[in-house]
Amino acid sequence: MGKYKGIDSMDDKNVICDFDNLYKAYRKAKSGKGFNGSCAKFQTMNLEGLHLLKEQLENQTYRMNPYNEFKVYEPKERVIKSCSFKDKVVQHCLCDNILHPRLKDEFILTNYAGQIGKGTHFGIDCLKDQMLDFYSRHGLDGWILKCDITKFFYQIDHEILKDIVDYYFCDDYTKWLNHLFIDSTDGLGLPLGNQVAQVYALLMLNGLDRLITGELGICLYGRYMDDFYLIHHDKEYLKWCLECIRGFVKTLGLSLNGKTQIVPFKNGILFTGFHHYITKDGKYIRKVSGEKKRKTYKKLKIWVGLVKSGRMTEQKFYERYGACKNHLSHGNCIKLCHSMDLYVKELFESEE
Repeated sequence: MGKYKGIDSMDDKNVICDFDNLYKAYRKAKSGKGFNGSCAKFQTMNLEGLHLLKEQLENQTYRMNPYNEFKVYEPKERVIKSCSFKDKVVQHCLCDNILHPRLKDEFILTNYAGQIGKGTHFGIDCLKDQMLDFYSRHGLDGWILKCDITKFFYQIDHEILKDIVDYYFCDDYTKWLNHLFIDSTDGLGLPLGNQVAQVYALLMLNGLDRLITGELGICLYGRYMDDFYLIHHDKEYLKWCLECIRGFVKTLGLSLNGKTQIVPFKNGILFTGFHHYITKDGKYIRKVSGEKKRKTYKKLKIWVGLVKSGRMTEQKFYERYGACKNHLSHGNCIKLCHSMDLYVKELFESEE
C-alpha cells in the first residue's frame, strides 16, 4: 500500500484537462440519460460546453452546481443527491483516468463493492467458497461475526476522509478536485448518487480491511461497502476482534450498529439479501431472505401500478423484472421466481 509520488501536479492536471478524456467522459455520462434536464442543456452547447469545462478545470475556477435531491424507497428509504450533468462528466473523467487505475491494486480481493469485475454476485460466490472451505476443516463447529456500520454514508467525516484520500493522491491538483467533491455538502456524510462518493467510501474502510486480514489474521473475511463478516472457529477470538474493530472504526468517527453480532456458523449468515448456510452433510444453500422477498413483492406491485397509470412502459417494467429475476437466480429460488410470475400476471389482470 502506498502513495503515488512519481507524478507531478501538471501530469494529473493534463490528464483531467485533456479534451479527449473529457469527451470520453461526456459520452459515458450521456449514455442512457436521454435529452432532458442538465444533460440537454449541456448537449445543446455541443463541443463549446466541453471547451468551457476544460478551461474551468485548467484555471481551477470549476465549481459544482447544486444537487438535485430526491428520495428512493428501495431497498430502503434513502435521500439521493444527484449532481448535474456537467459534474457527472468531471467525475467520470476523474474516476476513469485517475482514481480507478491507481486504486485497482490497493483493495483486497474480498472488498466486493464498486469495482470492475466485482459486485454482489462476485461477493456471494466468494462467501460460498469461504463457507465450504471452513466446513472442510471444522465442520459446523464455528462462528460468524457479522458487522454493519451505523448510517455509513451519512456519518463520514470530511476531514478524516480527506486525510485518507490525500495519502493515496498527494498530487496538488488531484487534491483540489477531490476536496471539492468531498466538501460539496455541508456537515457529515457523502451524497448517495455521486460516482466519486463510491470510491471515497471504499477508501474510507480500506484500512479496516487491512487490519482484519493483516493484524488480526482473519482469512475468511468479506465486505460489501459497510456490511462485512468474519468467519472463525474460536468465538472468544472473534469477541476480541470485535473490540479491535470497534476501536478502529471509532478513530474514523464511525460506529457499529445493533445488527452487529456473533452467531453460530451452523445458523448461516444474511449477506446482500440472501441467507447463506451449510447443511449437516456439507451442502451449501443460498436462499432469498424473508425481508428481501417482502420488498420484492412490494416493488413489483408498485411497478405494475406505474405501468397501469402510464408512468412506466411495459418494456421498462419487463427490463426491471428481468434484472430482478436474474439477481434472484443466484439463489435456490426456482419456486420463488415461478410464484413471482403468477403474482405479476394477477396484478396485470386485476381491475385495480
